[in-house]
Amino acid sequence: MDALKQIAIMFLQNYHLVTVVILSIFLGIEVISRVPSVLHTPLMSGANAIHGVVIIGAIIVMGKAATDDYLSLILGFLAVILGTLNVVGGFVVTDRMLEMFSKKKKK
Repeated sequence: MDALKQIAIMFLQNYHLVTVVILSIFLGIEVISRVPSVLHTPLMSGANAIHGVVIIGAIIVMGKAATDDYLSLILGFLAVILGTLNVVGGFVVTDRMLEMFSKKKKK
């Protein structure tokens, strides 16, 4: 019950930040739903490049964590691995999608 009370206190102290996050989610959904399919590939490529910030943030978290704080180190390591997979996988998918629009070479 104490943890629930702490979460409620944190929410009440930061309700304006939570409101901004919720509004940005709705705004993002509206913007993305109105993107034409022609622009989808370049936008996804740019979004994958921006996810590199996640990798940098995870490296900073791991660097600032105490040597005995295993939870932070493990979560930071997982964030680096998953962020890297996201960036690389996104660029691979984007490259394959762009190959579909290129002209076929004659043999």
